Amino acid sequence: MRIGIFDSGVGGLTVLNEAMMALPGADFIFYADLDHVPYGIKTKSEVNQLTYDAVDFLVNIGADAVVLACNTATSASVSYLRQSFKVPVIGMEPALKPAVERFSGKKILVMATELTLKEKKFNDLVQRLDATDIIYPVPMPELVLMAEDFNFDQKNLNAVLDRKFNSIDLAQFETLVLGCTHFIYYKEMMRQYFPHSIEIIDGNKGTVRNLTKILEADQPFSKSRQCIEYYVSGIKENNGRFEKYLDFLNKDE
Repeated sequence: MRIGIFDSGVGGLTVLNEAMMALPGADFIFYADLDHVPYGIKTKSEVNQLTYDAVDFLVNIGADAVVLACNTATSASVSYLRQSFKVPVIGMEPALKPAVERFSGKKILVMATELTLKEKKFNDLVQRLDATDIIYPVPMPELVLMAEDFNFDQKNLNAVLDRKFNSIDLAQFETLVLGCTHFIYYKEMMRQYFPHSIEIIDGNKGTVRNLTKILEADQPFSKSRQCIEYYVSGIKENNGRFEKYLDFLNKDE
C-alpha cells in the first residue's frame, strides 16, 4: 500500500508525521508543490489545475490513495478530484465540528488561508453547523511563508500575532481552530501567546483516522519498515530538506 500525501508546501509534513505513526506498515509518497506555494492567495481555477497535476503525478507513480494535506486544496478541489480519479482522495477541513460541539458560550477563532475562508465548502460547513454568529475567521498567510522559511522563532510569531490581535479581546474566544497544516508547527508556540483558557485544535488526527478507516479493507500492513519518497513539484527530492521539519515536529518525543 502506497499512500500519497500532497500539499502546496511543507505543511503536509504534519499530516505525514501523523500518518506514519498511525500506519507504520504503509509506504508514503510526499509531494510538496514548492514551485507554486502558497495556494491560499491563488484563484480556485489555479488551485484546481495545480492540485489535479499533483494528484495525477502521484497516481501515475503508484499511489493507492491520496491525502490532500491542505485545507485550501480540499476546499477548492476535492470534489473535482474525486470525479477525476479512481483512487480514494481524502480531504481535510478546519476542525469546526468538534469546536462547535464543545461550544460553551464564547466565540470560535478560525485561522486559515484567505481562499479556504472564502470558499463555498467552508461557508457551507459554517451554515450546516449553524455557527455563523460564533465563528471569527482570520486569514493568516504570514504563517505559511514563515513555515516555508523554517522560521519557528517565538518572537517572530508573537510579532505576527500582535499585528492581527492587538485590538481584539482574546477573552471572548474559547477555541482556536488551526485551519491550515502549516499552522500546526506553531501549535505549542501559540499556547504561549493565547490565554490558557483557549483550546487549540486542528484536523490532522481526524484526517488520518478517516484515511485509516477508508483503507481498512487493505489492512493489515505486514511490512516492518516504511519507505518514504519525497517530491518537489514532480522532481524527486533527496537532500533531506523535509527531514528537518519532521525532526522539529518530534523534537519533544
